[in-house]
Amino acid sequence: MSDPSRPRVVGVDAGGTSTRALAVDADGIVLGSGRAGGANPNAHPPERAAANIAAAIGDALRDADPASVRACVVGMAGVSKLTDPAMAKVFDDAWTGLGLGSGVRMVADAEAAFASATDAPDGTVLVAGTGAISARIRKRRLVSTTGGYGWLLGDEGSAFWIGREAVRATLTALGRGGPFDGLPLAVLREALHLSDLDALRAQTETDRLLTSRRLITTCNFESPIRLARFAPLVSTAAAEGDATARKITDHAAELLVASALEAREPDEDTPLVLVGSVLVGDSPVGAKVRETLRGLEIRSATDGVLGAAWLAAVDGFGENAPRPVLEIQ
Repeated sequence: MSDPSRPRVVGVDAGGTSTRALAVDADGIVLGSGRAGGANPNAHPPERAAANIAAAIGDALRDADPASVRACVVGMAGVSKLTDPAMAKVFDDAWTGLGLGSGVRMVADAEAAFASATDAPDGTVLVAGTGAISARIRKRRLVSTTGGYGWLLGDEGSAFWIGREAVRATLTALGRGGPFDGLPLAVLREALHLSDLDALRAQTETDRLLTSRRLITTCNFESPIRLARFAPLVSTAAAEGDATARKITDHAAELLVASALEAREPDEDTPLVLVGSVLVGDSPVGAKVRETLRGLEIRSATDGVLGAAWLAAVDGFGENAPRPVLEIQ
C-alpha cells in the first residue's frame, strides 16, 4: 500500500456519460482511480456535473491525504461554460470540500486528448465525433479553434453532419423512386424499421411520399444531434461499395482536412492528433483524412484521462515528468 502522504497529481476526464480520475505519483505510477457520472455542463445541471467531478477525484484519493496533491487537471467537454462567473463558482465550490493541496485547472477535452497522444508542446487536434472542431495547441494549451459551432451553425464532417447527409440522400432516393438498397435501405431500416426491399421497390409515388413524410417527421421529432446515429450506417455502406455513402465520407474528409489545415500555420510540421469516432479505428473518413495529410505527423488520441493526468504531472512535477503507467498500487 502506498504512503498516503506521497506527493501525487490528479487527472480527470469529465465526459458526457462518465467521469474518470487518476492519481499519479512523480514516477508516473497510478496510485488510485475514481469514477462517477457524467460531468459535461451542456448535458447535466452544473451542480451535478461539478459534484460528479469532485466525487471522481475523491474516489481516486480514497487512500491518500488530499493535501498531497500538487496539481489537478480536469479535461472537460463544455469547458467554455465556465466563462460564466456564476457557473465557475459552482465548480469552484465543489473543490472546496476536497481539501486538495493545489487548485484545480480546467481545460478543454481537446487539450487532454492532444496530450494523450504526444509529448510535443505544440500542434493541432482534430476532433470529429458527434460534433467537429479543430484546435491549435501551443505550450500544451488550446489557443484558438476552427469550427465547433454546433449542429445549427457548423460541425461539418461530424457524425451529425454525416447522419444528416445520409437522411437527405434517402429522401432523394424516395423522391426519385430508388434505388433503395445500400445506404437508403439501411437508413429506412434504422429510422422506420422498413427492411423489405421488394416492398420498397413496389411503392407507388403516393407511398413514397408518405414514407418520406414519416422519415422527416421521425428525424424532426428527435433531438437534432440524434442524426449522428446514422453515421455508422454510412461507414458500413461505404465499405460495401455504396457510391452515395462513399461520396458522403469523401466530402466529410475534405471538410475535416480543410478545418485542420485552417488551424495550422503554413508549412507547420507539428503533430496532428485525431480524436473521435469519425476519425479513429477503421473509419473511412479517418482513412481518407490520413491519406490526404500523409505528409504530416498524424497520431490518434488514446485516453483522455491519461492525457489529463500527464498534464497534471507536468504542472506538479515539471517538464520531465513521465507519462502515467496504468498499474494500480
